[in-house]
Amino acid sequence: MRRLIFILIAAISSCKNENEPIYIDIQNEVVTPKNYIVAKAEKNLLIDGLANEQDWENAPFTDLFIDIEGIKIPRFDTKAKMLWDDNYFYVFAQMEEQHIWGSLKQRDTVIFYNNDFELFISPSGTVRNYGEVEINALGTVWDLLLDRPYRDSGNANNHWNLDDLKTAVKVYGSLNNPNDEDSLWTVEMAVPMKALVELKSHPKNLPVEGEQWRLNFSRVQWGHEIVNGTYFRKKENDKYLPEYNWSWSPQKVINMHEPEKWGTIQFTTLSSSNNITFIDNPYLAEEQVAYALYRRTIGGIMKDLLEEKAGFIQRFRIKYSESNDLEATFYKTNFGFEYEVYTPLSDYKIYISDSGILKRKETR
Repeated sequence: MRRLIFILIAAISSCKNENEPIYIDIQNEVVTPKNYIVAKAEKNLLIDGLANEQDWENAPFTDLFIDIEGIKIPRFDTKAKMLWDDNYFYVFAQMEEQHIWGSLKQRDTVIFYNNDFELFISPSGTVRNYGEVEINALGTVWDLLLDRPYRDSGNANNHWNLDDLKTAVKVYGSLNNPNDEDSLWTVEMAVPMKALVELKSHPKNLPVEGEQWRLNFSRVQWGHEIVNGTYFRKKENDKYLPEYNWSWSPQKVINMHEPEKWGTIQFTTLSSSNNITFIDNPYLAEEQVAYALYRRTIGGIMKDLLEEKAGFIQRFRIKYSESNDLEATFYKTNFGFEYEVYTPLSDYKIYISDSGILKRKETR
């Protein structure tokens, strides 16, 4: 891997004053996000950790969660389903587990130090102003707002409390009892729609037919040890062993804070998602390429480009799938940098700057 990095850096350096594009392969850095159509609930849902109402019965489960890097199959199954109405965005999750435990009881503490279930949601569909809700088996919640990802010096606002948030946990087995074997636990939550709508770009209204948001779910699972009848995160040589991270839409890295990789949910005002067609993004591949180039430049193997002087230009030929590639151009500006990514539809180009904001522009 180090040799490949050296070759890439050397290639960039040798081509600084040439017009020939540099060839790079980023297949392992782009994702194809999952999608889900969210139907509208016809009746009020009782938030009790059970999904026994007819609206829940009609809502399909997501695919089983995968290891966050998209490679390994998790030891335990995890799946979720979603609904919405004018007041709430609803989530129900089901998680297999042989030992259900939790110790954190203070709201807004770092819940992922316990096994937990996590919701990440961006109503604007961008990488800005997204919410996060975490919950453990005790029902303890951590809700926070991020103005931007941590990679972009994002700030976590723990004062973003969802006062009307409703949650419930149902344990199938016994909580914090190491003397038996459990089967699963479920989480049901109703996130106030008013708070989510405020995170949208204009107009800040309830979802309309076909509207799309970005969303992902994560499950954090720790190895455990039992000391005097109490569960603790497992240690070796006085250090905690790494946790397992399982997500609905794979991130390809152990980092949920790359919102461009999250899944896409699409709202319907109908009570069933049957026969509703998901609206594909025709620029998905180009946008994924743009974000990959951005990540490589701000902190990856192409960050040496930041040292170039204003006016520097470098073209790239990029392989992003087994049978597809495209061209992009890097521009060093007086204020930072910008990438221009060319789409097969010649009337449009995708742009991303050092701000991390993606833009699509019509060129004609």
